[in-house]
Amino acid sequence: MTLLPEELREPVAARLQKLEQDGFARRLWEHDASLWKSDPAHKKIISAALGWLGVPTDVRDELDDLRQFCAEVRAEGYTDAVLLGMGGSSLAPEVLRATFGVARGYLDLHVLDSTDPAAVLGLSVLDTTDPAAVRAVEAAVDLEQTLFIVASKSGGTTETASFAAFFYERLQELCGEEAGRHFVAITDEGTSLQRQAVEQDFRAVFVNPSDIGGRYSALSFFGLVPAVLMGLELDHLLDHAADMVESCGPDGPAAENPGLVLGAALGELALRGRDKLTLLVSPALASFGAWVEQLVAESTGKEGTGVLPVDGEPAGAAAAYGDDRAFVYVRLACQPDLAQDQLARDLAAAGQPVITLELEEIGELGGEFFRWEVATAVLGALLGIDPFDQPNVQESKDNTRRLLDEYEKSGGLPEEATGPGDAPVSLPVGDGAVPAALRALLGRTQAGDYVALQAYVCPHEAVWAQLQRARSLVRDRLHLATTLGYGPRYLHSTGQYHKGGPNNGVFLQLVGHDPVDVAIPGQKYTFGVLKRAQARGDLAALRGHDCRVLRLCLGDDVPAGVERLRQALEAVL
Repeated sequence: MTLLPEELREPVAARLQKLEQDGFARRLWEHDASLWKSDPAHKKIISAALGWLGVPTDVRDELDDLRQFCAEVRAEGYTDAVLLGMGGSSLAPEVLRATFGVARGYLDLHVLDSTDPAAVLGLSVLDTTDPAAVRAVEAAVDLEQTLFIVASKSGGTTETASFAAFFYERLQELCGEEAGRHFVAITDEGTSLQRQAVEQDFRAVFVNPSDIGGRYSALSFFGLVPAVLMGLELDHLLDHAADMVESCGPDGPAAENPGLVLGAALGELALRGRDKLTLLVSPALASFGAWVEQLVAESTGKEGTGVLPVDGEPAGAAAAYGDDRAFVYVRLACQPDLAQDQLARDLAAAGQPVITLELEEIGELGGEFFRWEVATAVLGALLGIDPFDQPNVQESKDNTRRLLDEYEKSGGLPEEATGPGDAPVSLPVGDGAVPAALRALLGRTQAGDYVALQAYVCPHEAVWAQLQRARSLVRDRLHLATTLGYGPRYLHSTGQYHKGGPNNGVFLQLVGHDPVDVAIPGQKYTFGVLKRAQARGDLAALRGHDCRVLRLCLGDDVPAGVERLRQALEAVL
């Protein structure tokens, strides 16, 4: 059920009528790239990125083989699985693990997820290059009873390759020539990862259709291989996905197409200046917000425009939110949250637009993946951008690669250039200059901006809670939207929006020291060096786009450093 606020019904109806006149749904299913762009380069990219439309139907043919594979793994005594991925390769499995859990007797999926405090409570997708996090995963499982899922669409993702090299070497030490039996790969046809899997005798290689982008891959092998290992009821999940496919199909009225309705509403709001998509998600589905965040941010944040998803922001009083917000409430009817219901009513009473997507039960999550993919495609068309490329993601990667090349040559990272006016690039949080630097940074904000906290530290429950308090403080005092993400994961998500979207972001990059580091087999640099290079590479990319950015070093004791930061923000604001 989709519930639109009354003031949106008429303009959204007009948008939907125009989409119907243009034959949007029919042309989408015909893979008509001219819905978004007319130039040959973009049309080539788009035409090769629409395979997700057929996945909910096509994947049915793979279920028996997936279940047989799972039965073989369980029969051999495997008890755990660790997903080695980044961004689109890991977000959907994280959602499924957090939402449905693990069936008795199946493999416990570990995802040391660098955006979720649940990481330290036993969930894990290895999605951070922090050396302490890598060691934490190693300590959490019995390596000889663990299956490692190496997931990368391109096959060459630096973080994923580093994780795989580390754990493959550890398994070689334990199992010798049988090490490869502890690994499977999920990748596109013809990638270096596919070749590596053959050379190292991986247990299996799942070749995903190449015409599916990572952030649109939830219902493909990237989502379903981990799901079947956890013992999820995939038929139920895919039944709901199939229902949504039918509802979003090429022939029905646009006004009855859930994907078109949501996309038209978000587009209408964005074009009215409400481009901060703030997600309210029922607690049982909370992890779904991080998946939506990547899908929308990376798809729409380009060419100086876009919609910024705001996920996981602590609830505030209705008066704390600016008039650039658009709220979507993903509500689970069978497990309502009274506080969220009240907040939604308060926001609507305060004049904020609140779109409610109501699900009867959690299995409908299968349909929500597809609904949001269609909605994002519609949103891209209304904004006039290509929602299937990510042109600015490469900038930080290139900067990181240059820094690592220098490290391999000289044994150290090069000196950093100073900031504007010879100001230092990075300040320790205890430095007396920090309040003045924060005041200068936040004093340049204005209505319509957002503040992004980027934490290159080991995921930790206490740290997350403290950062959330700092985030609430900024939102309540400045009435600006806030985002929070662990690095380097956000580089594969909101990182595209930061550089490609409108230049209305204010960035606070937080780094810490690594008292214990971990070597990456086959490389001269360590995980700690890689993380520092990624932070510096993104900082350089942001500065290259004339963004407002400050980096603070939290020191050896990161929780204490975050508390000092919160106190400094309290004083400044």
